[in-house]
Amino acid sequence: MKNSILLLVCFYGSLLASGQKPSPGLINPTNHTLVLIDFEGQMAFATNSIPMDHLRTNVAVISGASKIFNVPTVVTTVAEKSFSGPVFPEVMQFYPDLNTYIDRTSMNTWEDVNAYKAITGKGKKRIVLAGLWTSVCIVGPALSALSEGYEVYVITDACGDVSKEAHDMAIARMIQAGAKPMTSVQYLLELQRDWARQETYKAVTDLMQQYGGSYGIGIQYARGMVKH
Repeated sequence: MKNSILLLVCFYGSLLASGQKPSPGLINPTNHTLVLIDFEGQMAFATNSIPMDHLRTNVAVISGASKIFNVPTVVTTVAEKSFSGPVFPEVMQFYPDLNTYIDRTSMNTWEDVNAYKAITGKGKKRIVLAGLWTSVCIVGPALSALSEGYEVYVITDACGDVSKEAHDMAIARMIQAGAKPMTSVQYLLELQRDWARQETYKAVTDLMQQYGGSYGIGIQYARGMVKH
């Protein structure tokens, strides 16, 4: 009888323990590489699928998130000096060392030797992409990485294209090929995951107070009114 009770306790205990394990499909700071692609002026001028102020805010959120959590990150540009221009200020704010950026001529980041080595050299089999334009500079590396066995996530609201249709069809194509969509705030909060993680709590809430829109105003209110 005692043995039966002990077995039941162990069984239910194991169920409770297993219920606390997060899905392996979730993003965490050590299981992926973030690739920021072609957030440059020339690419932004023709972007019409998302308001530019929204896009810049979302880029700030994911750039800041990757910096806070020390996510392996690759910043790459296309024809920076001859055509596309410098990266967004929101990228430079968190990644100010321009010497670490990888400039390309290829529209597909995956086909550039230096960019490919930088991404795959991080040793992560999960890649998170964001950039301009969705239908060219994101579809290319997404499909290429998938074909090599990588798991690909795309931050859809930190991408943009010449039209909403171009963006939407590109996202649909990548999802059909196996890529997983997510959004910028989702990316940040999936990294934080638990507000008890005090080592990143203030940095995350500071970032969202600055770039989180209404959510950020709520954080400011809480800090001022209830001293949270």
